[in-house]
Amino acid sequence: MPCMLCVADSDSQCSPTRQSLSLSEGEEQMDRLQQVELVRTTPMSHWKAGTVQAWLEVVMAMPMYVKACAENVKSGKVLLSLSDEDLELGLGVGSSLHRRKLRLAIEDYRDAEAGRSLSKAADLDHHWVAKAWLNDIGLSQYSQAFQNHLVDGRMLNSLMKRDLEKHLNVSKKFHQVSILLGVELLYQVNFSREALQERRARCETQNIDPVVWTNQRVLKWVRDIDLKEYADNLTNSGVHGAVLVLEPTFNAEAMATALGIPSGKHILRRHLAEEMSAVFHPANSSGIREAERFGTPPGRASSITRAGKEENSGGSKYKAGRLPLGKIGRGFSSKDSEFHDDYGSLQNEDCGDEDLQGRPEQCRLEGYNGLEVTNV
Repeated sequence: MPCMLCVADSDSQCSPTRQSLSLSEGEEQMDRLQQVELVRTTPMSHWKAGTVQAWLEVVMAMPMYVKACAENVKSGKVLLSLSDEDLELGLGVGSSLHRRKLRLAIEDYRDAEAGRSLSKAADLDHHWVAKAWLNDIGLSQYSQAFQNHLVDGRMLNSLMKRDLEKHLNVSKKFHQVSILLGVELLYQVNFSREALQERRARCETQNIDPVVWTNQRVLKWVRDIDLKEYADNLTNSGVHGAVLVLEPTFNAEAMATALGIPSGKHILRRHLAEEMSAVFHPANSSGIREAERFGTPPGRASSITRAGKEENSGGSKYKAGRLPLGKIGRGFSSKDSEFHDDYGSLQNEDCGDEDLQGRPEQCRLEGYNGLEVTNV
């Protein structure tokens, strides 16, 4: 009987195919890593086919389109020229949100070709948005929908209420407002994750800079003011610092209702109002000043505008930047037992998300008149 060493040696010598396959896979992985490095260091117009495919698979997390891309897109120059129709018919990108993600990224790289750096939003991948960001604003229940649609930082800055309703399963009106105000906060910090984390770290143990407070930090504050029996009612509610600071109609009454404090508990509600006044009213003033810095008239902190850019590709004009939020929170009240989901008549129903041409600026958040908070 041959010894085991001989068997093992014989087996390795008799498996050149296995060795070749292993070597081939290793070389392929190494090549992919090298191509990804080229993505980071080389202008898109200089990319070859392999770099384009590595970008699509690894950076954009869209391996499902790599085969069609390999067959049709042979260089970065071609990629820069693709229109929405090219993406749909040539690469088979049927999802309108996936096409938007690609077009926003291509536009970002096109700007970089002109001497500007990539936007900070490019650093916010869809995993961070779906897991960390949604959890921070208290809406982690939508994580799977955002994950499925690969919503990244660039896409966040383009979201409108119709996107939230139709594609991302966000039907509750207040949750839509919460998401869009969370995006507004990201805009104010230039989509810098590091800047946001730094500001949040400074206010973790102090009641300062409440606009950056996460949903969890708001819960901590509620417990700290001795309302801990109501704090958990804000879990998955969408109540976070930007809502409390940037939406002036989200007042103490709305907060009490969201916490589930009974309307008859007048002393508790007065206590909450006093504590909110101490922390958030000064913040509201600074929020108004911040809004004025972005060109918003005084007294309209809820109408913060997003100054953006237009993306022109294949004759299609796509508003990808800041749009007016409108009066997003009028009519917070405590009439019913849960968040009111009756939208009434939404304005600008013709602002379809598949039709990207000439999208009116007011489509983003107008039509939120009569929003009511009753209980989260």
